[in-house]
Amino acid sequence: MEKLLKHIKILDFTRVLAGPYATMILGDMGAEIIKVEPLDGDECRSWPPTLAQGESGYFCAINRNKKAITLNLKDPQAQKIVAGLVRNVDVVIENFTPGVAKKLHIDYETLSKVNTGLVYCSLSGFGQNGPYRNKKAYDPTIQGMTGLMSLTGEKGRSPVKVGIPITDLVAALNAVIAVQAALLYRKETGKGQYIDVALYDSMISLLTVMAMEYFATDVVPGRYGMDHIHRVPAGAFETMDGSYVQVVATSDSMYPKFCHAIGMPELIDDERFNTNKKRVQNRGTIAPILEDRMRTKTCAEWLELFEGASLPCGPILNLKEVFEDPHMKAREMCQEIEHPIAGVIKQLGFPYKFSLTPVNIDRRPPLLGEHNYEILSKYLGYTTAEIDALKARKVI
Repeated sequence: MEKLLKHIKILDFTRVLAGPYATMILGDMGAEIIKVEPLDGDECRSWPPTLAQGESGYFCAINRNKKAITLNLKDPQAQKIVAGLVRNVDVVIENFTPGVAKKLHIDYETLSKVNTGLVYCSLSGFGQNGPYRNKKAYDPTIQGMTGLMSLTGEKGRSPVKVGIPITDLVAALNAVIAVQAALLYRKETGKGQYIDVALYDSMISLLTVMAMEYFATDVVPGRYGMDHIHRVPAGAFETMDGSYVQVVATSDSMYPKFCHAIGMPELIDDERFNTNKKRVQNRGTIAPILEDRMRTKTCAEWLELFEGASLPCGPILNLKEVFEDPHMKAREMCQEIEHPIAGVIKQLGFPYKFSLTPVNIDRRPPLLGEHNYEILSKYLGYTTAEIDALKARKVI
Protein backbone atom coordinates (compact mmCIF):
# COMPACT_ATOMS: atom_id res chain seq x y z
CA MET A 1 0.00 0.00 0.00
CA GLU A 2 1.31 3.45 -0.94
CA LYS A 3 2.51 5.68 1.91
CA LEU A 4 2.74 9.46 1.78
CA LEU A 5 6.23 9.69 3.28
CA LYS A 6 7.51 6.26 2.25
CA HIS A 7 10.85 7.63 1.00
CA ILE A 8 11.56 9.74 4.09
CA LYS A 9 13.89 8.51 6.83
CA ILE A 10 13.99 10.22 10.21
CA LEU A 11 16.51 9.91 13.04
CA ASP A 12 14.54 10.53 16.22
CA PHE A 13 16.37 11.69 19.37
CA THR A 14 13.17 12.64 21.18
CA ARG A 15 11.69 11.39 24.40
CA VAL A 16 8.66 11.81 26.67
CA LEU A 17 5.85 13.57 24.76
CA ALA A 18 6.14 16.43 22.25
CA GLY A 19 8.93 14.91 20.18
CA PRO A 20 7.67 11.31 20.20
CA TYR A 21 4.16 12.44 19.26
CA ALA A 22 5.58 14.38 16.29
CA THR A 23 7.67 11.47 15.04
CA MET A 24 4.76 9.05 15.55
CA ILE A 25 2.59 11.16 13.24
CA LEU A 26 5.35 11.20 10.62
CA GLY A 27 5.75 7.45 11.08
CA ASP A 28 2.02 6.93 10.71
CA MET A 29 2.24 8.65 7.34
CA GLY A 30 4.94 6.25 6.22
CA ALA A 31 8.27 7.78 7.19
CA GLU A 32 10.83 5.33 8.53
CA ILE A 33 11.49 6.43 12.11
CA ILE A 34 14.67 5.32 13.87
CA LYS A 35 14.11 6.11 17.54
CA VAL A 36 17.40 6.57 19.38
CA GLU A 37 17.23 5.92 23.13
CA PRO A 38 19.81 5.80 25.94
CA LEU A 39 20.74 2.34 27.12
CA ASP A 40 18.11 2.46 29.86
CA GLY A 41 15.48 3.78 27.46
CA ASP A 42 13.22 6.76 27.03
CA GLU A 43 12.28 7.64 30.61
CA CYS A 44 8.58 7.38 29.86
CA ARG A 45 8.94 3.61 29.26
CA SER A 46 8.35 3.28 33.01
CA TRP A 47 5.52 5.80 33.34
CA PRO A 48 1.89 4.96 34.12
CA PRO A 49 -0.68 3.95 33.14
CA THR A 50 0.62 0.40 33.30
CA LEU A 51 -0.48 -2.22 30.79
CA ALA A 52 -0.17 -5.98 31.13
CA GLN A 53 3.21 -7.30 32.28
CA GLY A 54 4.32 -3.82 33.34
CA GLU A 55 4.49 -2.21 29.89
CA SER A 56 4.00 1.56 29.92
CA GLY A 57 0.76 2.77 28.40
CA TYR A 58 2.28 6.25 28.23
CA PHE A 59 5.10 5.01 25.98
CA CYS A 60 2.76 2.91 23.85
CA ALA A 61 0.45 5.89 23.30
CA ILE A 62 3.05 7.88 21.33
CA ASN A 63 5.66 5.49 19.92
CA ARG A 64 4.04 3.22 17.34
CA ASN A 65 5.33 2.93 13.75
CA LYS A 66 8.97 3.30 14.84
CA LYS A 67 12.12 1.21 14.99
CA ALA A 68 14.23 1.47 18.15
CA ILE A 69 17.97 1.56 18.68
CA THR A 70 19.89 2.20 21.89
CA LEU A 71 23.03 4.36 21.88
CA ASN A 72 25.25 5.79 24.59
CA LEU A 73 25.58 9.19 22.94
CA LYS A 74 28.49 10.17 25.20
CA ASP A 75 30.62 7.43 23.64
CA PRO A 76 32.70 8.47 20.58
CA GLN A 77 31.82 5.19 18.85
CA ALA A 78 28.11 5.96 19.26
CA GLN A 79 28.68 9.42 17.79
CA LYS A 80 30.37 7.75 14.84
CA ILE A 81 27.28 5.56 14.42
CA VAL A 82 25.08 8.67 14.50
CA ALA A 83 27.17 10.28 11.77
CA GLY A 84 26.80 7.17 9.65
CA LEU A 85 23.05 7.11 10.14
CA VAL A 86 22.76 10.83 9.37
CA ARG A 87 24.26 10.22 5.94
CA ASN A 88 21.30 7.95 5.23
CA VAL A 89 18.41 9.98 6.63
CA ASP A 90 16.46 13.04 5.59
CA VAL A 91 15.45 14.47 8.94
CA VAL A 92 16.75 14.67 12.50
CA ILE A 93 14.36 15.62 15.31
CA GLU A 94 15.44 16.21 18.91
CA ASN A 95 13.89 17.71 22.02
CA PHE A 96 16.82 18.08 24.38
CA THR A 97 17.22 21.18 26.54
CA PRO A 98 18.91 23.84 24.36
CA GLY A 99 22.64 23.26 24.27
CA VAL A 100 22.56 19.54 25.12
CA ALA A 101 22.61 18.37 21.50
CA LYS A 102 25.76 20.41 20.91
CA LYS A 103 27.45 18.81 23.93
CA LEU A 104 26.61 15.38 22.48
CA HIS A 105 27.92 16.39 19.03
CA ILE A 106 24.53 15.76 17.42
CA ASP A 107 23.58 19.41 16.85
CA TYR A 108 22.63 20.83 13.45
CA GLU A 109 25.98 22.53 12.90
CA THR A 110 27.81 19.22 13.36
CA LEU A 111 25.41 16.92 11.51
CA SER A 112 24.72 19.24 8.55
CA LYS A 113 28.40 18.90 7.65
CA VAL A 114 27.78 15.17 7.26
CA ASN A 115 24.55 15.66 5.28
CA THR A 116 24.14 19.09 3.67
CA GLY A 117 20.52 18.37 2.74
CA LEU A 118 19.56 17.53 6.31
CA VAL A 119 16.32 18.93 7.74
CA TYR A 120 16.90 19.29 11.47
CA CYS A 121 14.11 20.15 13.91
CA SER A 122 14.62 21.10 17.56
CA LEU A 123 11.61 21.00 19.86
CA SER A 124 11.93 22.79 23.20
CA GLY A 125 9.87 24.56 25.81
CA PHE A 126 10.85 28.16 25.13
CA GLY A 127 12.94 28.00 21.97
CA GLN A 128 16.63 28.27 21.25
CA ASN A 129 17.00 31.96 22.15
CA GLY A 130 15.50 34.51 24.51
CA PRO A 131 15.69 34.99 28.28
CA TYR A 132 13.73 31.78 29.00
CA ARG A 133 15.85 29.59 26.71
CA ASN A 134 17.13 27.39 29.55
CA LYS A 135 14.04 27.51 31.72
CA LYS A 136 12.53 24.14 32.62
CA ALA A 137 9.29 23.74 30.70
CA TYR A 138 6.31 21.53 31.50
CA ASP A 139 2.87 21.71 30.00
CA PRO A 140 1.19 23.56 32.92
CA THR A 141 4.09 26.03 33.01
CA ILE A 142 3.61 26.88 29.36
CA GLN A 143 -0.17 27.02 29.71
CA GLY A 144 0.24 29.54 32.51
CA MET A 145 2.89 31.69 30.84
CA THR A 146 1.12 31.98 27.48
CA GLY A 147 -2.24 33.19 28.81
CA LEU A 148 -4.12 29.95 28.20
CA MET A 149 -4.89 29.41 31.88
CA SER A 150 -6.01 33.00 32.27
CA LEU A 151 -8.75 32.25 29.73
CA THR A 152 -9.72 28.82 31.08
CA GLY A 153 -12.06 28.23 34.00
CA GLU A 154 -15.11 29.80 35.57
CA LYS A 155 -15.53 33.56 35.97
CA GLY A 156 -14.58 34.63 39.47
CA ARG A 157 -12.77 31.38 40.21
CA SER A 158 -9.16 30.19 39.95
CA PRO A 159 -7.63 29.51 36.53
CA VAL A 160 -7.39 25.87 35.48
CA LYS A 161 -5.32 23.98 32.96
CA VAL A 162 -6.63 22.18 29.90
CA GLY A 163 -7.20 18.50 30.70
CA ILE A 164 -4.67 17.18 28.18
CA PRO A 165 -1.01 18.28 27.71
CA ILE A 166 -2.08 20.64 24.97
CA THR A 167 1.17 22.59 24.71
CA ASP A 168 3.23 19.47 23.91
CA LEU A 169 0.69 18.17 21.42
CA VAL A 170 0.29 21.45 19.53
CA ALA A 171 4.06 21.94 19.35
CA ALA A 172 4.35 18.40 17.97
CA LEU A 173 1.81 19.20 15.25
CA ASN A 174 3.72 22.38 14.40
CA ALA A 175 6.92 20.35 14.13
CA VAL A 176 5.23 17.94 11.71
CA ILE A 177 4.02 20.84 9.55
CA ALA A 178 7.42 22.54 9.62
CA VAL A 179 9.37 19.38 8.76
CA GLN A 180 7.15 18.63 5.77
CA ALA A 181 7.41 22.24 4.55
CA ALA A 182 11.21 22.09 4.84
CA LEU A 183 11.26 18.80 2.91
CA LEU A 184 9.26 20.43 0.10
CA TYR A 185 11.73 23.32 0.05
CA ARG A 186 14.63 20.87 -0.07
CA LYS A 187 13.00 19.07 -3.00
CA GLU A 188 12.93 22.36 -4.90
CA THR A 189 16.35 23.70 -3.89
CA GLY A 190 18.39 20.79 -2.54
CA LYS A 191 18.95 22.75 0.66
CA GLY A 192 18.32 21.44 4.14
CA GLN A 193 17.74 23.74 7.08
CA TYR A 194 17.33 24.12 10.82
CA ILE A 195 13.88 24.41 12.44
CA ASP A 196 13.31 25.81 15.93
CA VAL A 197 9.87 24.88 17.36
CA ALA A 198 8.90 25.99 20.87
CA LEU A 199 5.95 24.96 23.01
CA TYR A 200 5.78 28.61 24.11
CA ASP A 201 5.51 29.99 20.57
CA SER A 202 3.03 27.31 19.61
CA MET A 203 0.60 28.34 22.32
CA ILE A 204 1.04 32.06 21.71
CA SER A 205 0.12 31.40 18.07
CA LEU A 206 -3.17 29.81 19.18
CA LEU A 207 -4.38 32.90 21.02
CA THR A 208 -5.69 34.25 17.67
CA VAL A 209 -9.12 35.84 18.29
CA MET A 210 -8.51 36.30 22.03
CA ALA A 211 -5.27 38.12 21.28
CA MET A 212 -7.16 40.28 18.79
CA GLU A 213 -9.77 40.95 21.48
CA TYR A 214 -6.99 42.44 23.58
CA PHE A 215 -5.34 44.25 20.65
CA ALA A 216 -8.64 45.81 19.61
CA THR A 217 -9.96 46.86 23.02
CA ASP A 218 -6.89 47.07 25.26
CA VAL A 219 -9.02 45.15 27.77
CA VAL A 220 -7.56 41.93 29.17
CA PRO A 221 -10.00 39.05 28.45
CA GLY A 222 -11.02 36.96 31.41
CA ARG A 223 -12.52 33.55 32.03
CA TYR A 224 -16.02 32.73 30.84
CA GLY A 225 -16.19 29.04 31.68
CA MET A 226 -18.65 27.33 29.35
CA ASP A 227 -20.01 30.64 28.08
CA HIS A 228 -18.79 32.63 25.10
CA ILE A 229 -17.39 36.12 25.43
CA HIS A 230 -19.48 37.50 22.54
CA ARG A 231 -22.38 35.04 22.10
CA VAL A 232 -25.50 34.15 24.12
CA PRO A 233 -26.78 31.49 24.33
CA ALA A 234 -23.63 29.53 23.57
CA GLY A 235 -22.70 27.20 26.36
CA ALA A 236 -23.43 24.09 28.35
CA PHE A 237 -26.52 23.51 30.47
CA GLU A 238 -27.19 20.91 33.13
CA THR A 239 -30.19 18.76 32.31
CA MET A 240 -32.75 16.79 34.36
CA ASP A 241 -30.57 13.64 34.45
CA GLY A 242 -27.43 15.46 35.59
CA SER A 243 -25.85 15.37 32.14
CA TYR A 244 -24.88 18.47 30.18
CA VAL A 245 -26.00 19.61 26.76
CA GLN A 246 -24.19 22.21 24.69
CA VAL A 247 -26.11 24.42 22.30
CA VAL A 248 -25.37 27.53 20.24
CA ALA A 249 -28.15 29.86 19.07
CA THR A 250 -26.74 33.32 18.56
CA SER A 251 -27.72 34.37 15.06
CA ASP A 252 -30.96 36.07 14.06
CA SER A 253 -32.14 32.83 12.47
CA MET A 254 -31.05 30.42 15.22
CA TYR A 255 -32.31 32.25 18.31
CA PRO A 256 -36.04 32.02 17.44
CA LYS A 257 -35.64 28.31 16.65
CA PHE A 258 -33.98 27.85 20.03
CA CYS A 259 -36.79 29.64 21.86
CA HIS A 260 -39.40 27.48 20.16
CA ALA A 261 -37.40 24.32 20.86
CA ILE A 262 -37.28 25.04 24.60
CA GLY A 263 -40.96 26.01 24.64
CA MET A 264 -40.37 29.66 25.49
CA PRO A 265 -41.37 31.66 22.37
CA GLU A 266 -41.97 34.70 24.57
CA LEU A 267 -38.19 35.20 24.77
CA ILE A 268 -37.98 35.92 21.03
CA ASP A 269 -39.35 39.46 21.19
CA ASP A 270 -38.36 40.21 24.78
CA GLU A 271 -36.71 43.64 24.60
CA ARG A 272 -33.91 42.46 26.86
CA PHE A 273 -32.97 39.52 24.64
CA ASN A 274 -34.12 40.15 21.05
CA THR A 275 -30.58 40.72 19.72
CA ASN A 276 -27.35 38.91 20.50
CA LYS A 277 -25.80 42.17 21.68
CA LYS A 278 -28.60 42.63 24.23
CA ARG A 279 -28.33 39.02 25.35
CA VAL A 280 -24.61 39.46 25.95
CA GLN A 281 -25.29 42.65 27.91
CA ASN A 282 -28.00 40.87 29.92
CA ARG A 283 -26.41 37.43 30.19
CA GLY A 284 -26.82 37.56 33.96
CA THR A 285 -30.58 37.88 33.50
CA ILE A 286 -31.18 35.34 30.73
CA ALA A 287 -28.78 32.72 32.08
CA PRO A 288 -30.85 31.61 35.12
CA ILE A 289 -34.00 31.54 32.98
CA LEU A 290 -32.37 29.14 30.52
CA GLU A 291 -30.66 27.11 33.25
CA ASP A 292 -33.97 26.49 35.01
CA ARG A 293 -35.64 25.52 31.74
CA MET A 294 -32.88 23.09 30.77
CA ARG A 295 -33.36 21.14 33.99
CA THR A 296 -36.90 20.17 32.93
CA LYS A 297 -35.80 17.55 30.36
CA THR A 298 -33.05 14.98 29.96
CA CYS A 299 -29.99 15.52 27.82
CA ALA A 300 -31.31 13.07 25.20
CA GLU A 301 -34.65 14.88 25.04
CA TRP A 302 -33.01 18.25 24.52
CA LEU A 303 -30.67 16.87 21.87
CA GLU A 304 -33.62 15.50 19.93
CA LEU A 305 -35.35 18.89 20.06
CA PHE A 306 -32.23 20.87 19.13
CA GLU A 307 -31.29 18.49 16.32
CA GLY A 308 -34.85 18.80 15.02
CA ALA A 309 -34.44 22.59 14.98
CA SER A 310 -31.06 22.31 13.16
CA LEU A 311 -29.19 23.94 16.02
CA PRO A 312 -25.50 23.21 16.75
CA CYS A 313 -25.63 21.00 19.82
CA GLY A 314 -24.04 18.03 21.53
CA PRO A 315 -23.59 16.25 24.85
CA ILE A 316 -20.53 16.45 27.08
CA LEU A 317 -19.17 12.91 27.15
CA ASN A 318 -16.66 11.20 29.38
CA LEU A 319 -14.02 8.99 27.78
CA LYS A 320 -16.00 5.78 28.31
CA GLU A 321 -18.88 7.36 26.41
CA VAL A 322 -16.56 8.71 23.72
CA PHE A 323 -15.10 5.28 22.96
CA GLU A 324 -18.54 3.67 22.87
CA ASP A 325 -19.89 6.30 20.48
CA PRO A 326 -20.95 4.90 17.08
CA HIS A 327 -19.51 7.88 15.22
CA MET A 328 -16.09 7.35 16.80
CA LYS A 329 -16.24 3.73 15.67
CA ALA A 330 -17.31 4.71 12.16
CA ARG A 331 -14.34 7.07 11.96
CA GLU A 332 -12.01 4.27 13.17
CA MET A 333 -10.50 6.47 15.85
CA CYS A 334 -9.73 3.54 18.15
CA GLN A 335 -7.91 0.42 16.96
CA GLU A 336 -6.37 -2.67 18.50
CA ILE A 337 -2.91 -4.11 17.84
CA GLU A 338 -0.87 -7.02 19.19
CA HIS A 339 2.04 -6.32 21.52
CA PRO A 340 4.51 -9.12 22.34
CA ILE A 341 4.50 -8.34 26.07
CA ALA A 342 1.27 -6.45 26.83
CA GLY A 343 -0.94 -8.51 24.52
CA VAL A 344 -3.72 -6.68 22.69
CA ILE A 345 -3.47 -2.93 23.25
CA LYS A 346 -5.64 -0.09 22.03
CA GLN A 347 -4.35 2.80 19.96
CA LEU A 348 -5.98 6.02 18.84
CA GLY A 349 -6.68 6.23 15.13
CA PHE A 350 -5.12 8.69 12.69
CA PRO A 351 -7.09 11.93 12.21
CA TYR A 352 -6.47 12.45 8.47
CA LYS A 353 -8.32 10.30 5.95
CA PHE A 354 -6.42 10.04 2.66
CA SER A 355 -8.15 8.59 -0.39
CA LEU A 356 -5.02 7.20 -2.10
CA THR A 357 -2.59 6.75 0.77
CA PRO A 358 -4.52 5.50 3.81
CA VAL A 359 -2.72 5.48 7.14
CA ASN A 360 -2.36 2.26 9.14
CA ILE A 361 -0.64 1.13 12.29
CA ASP A 362 2.05 -0.98 10.66
CA ARG A 363 4.34 -1.26 13.67
CA ARG A 364 3.49 -1.64 17.33
CA PRO A 365 5.56 0.46 19.79
CA PRO A 366 9.08 -1.00 19.75
CA LEU A 367 10.79 -2.79 22.60
CA LEU A 368 13.94 -1.20 23.98
CA GLY A 369 16.79 -1.64 21.49
CA GLU A 370 14.67 -4.01 19.44
CA HIS A 371 16.16 -3.00 16.10
CA ASN A 372 19.81 -2.51 17.07
CA TYR A 373 21.03 -5.34 14.85
CA GLU A 374 18.72 -4.55 11.94
CA ILE A 375 19.59 -0.85 11.78
CA LEU A 376 23.36 -1.19 12.25
CA SER A 377 23.63 -3.94 9.66
CA LYS A 378 21.22 -2.35 7.15
CA TYR A 379 22.55 1.20 7.23
CA LEU A 380 26.17 0.82 8.29
CA GLY A 381 27.08 -2.73 7.28
CA TYR A 382 28.05 -3.91 10.74
CA THR A 383 28.39 -7.66 11.21
CA THR A 384 26.69 -9.53 14.01
CA ALA A 385 30.03 -9.95 15.74
CA GLU A 386 30.75 -6.22 15.54
CA ILE A 387 27.33 -5.40 16.97
CA ASP A 388 27.87 -7.93 19.75
CA ALA A 389 31.14 -6.16 20.59
CA LEU A 390 29.40 -2.76 20.70
CA LYS A 391 26.80 -4.21 23.05
CA ALA A 392 29.46 -5.69 25.29
CA ARG A 393 31.21 -2.29 25.50
CA LYS A 394 27.85 -0.65 26.30
CA VAL A 395 28.01 1.55 23.21
CA ILE A 396 24.57 0.22 22.30
